Amino acid sequence: MGRALAIDYGRKRCGVAVTDPLRLIASPLVTVPSGELEAFLRDYILRENVTDVVIGYPVTVNNLPSESVKYIDPFIARFRKVFPDTPLHLADERFTSQMAMQAMIDGGVSRSGRRDKGMADRISASIILQSWLRTRENKNRN
Repeated sequence: MGRALAIDYGRKRCGVAVTDPLRLIASPLVTVPSGELEAFLRDYILRENVTDVVIGYPVTVNNLPSESVKYIDPFIARFRKVFPDTPLHLADERFTSQMAMQAMIDGGVSRSGRRDKGMADRISASIILQSWLRTRENKNRN
């Protein structure tokens, strides 16, 4: 079984998280400038045997795509073209930024440390990935 990788896609930078090889735990990995994400993924997916990619997909509280999809949808189309054999899963990313901020507060990150947007993006990606893992586990039980 290969790793799963999650992306919290943003216009400027993308948070990336990955599972361990057994897919038990999602951990923040790195923040990558959006323009460099494809090159990063080309290297990382092959090197680390990534078999699933999850991308946070922004929806409103009414379950409609949010305004942000206009820059995420082109990335998704490009990903599917460049990585046709890698399954791409969309995951609801509502409230992950707030959850990431709360995780930093709970983890004792200083106020100045919480200003690091890259850290928040990585933690958001790990929240997206952990949620996806949990959803898959629940589906497999039923």
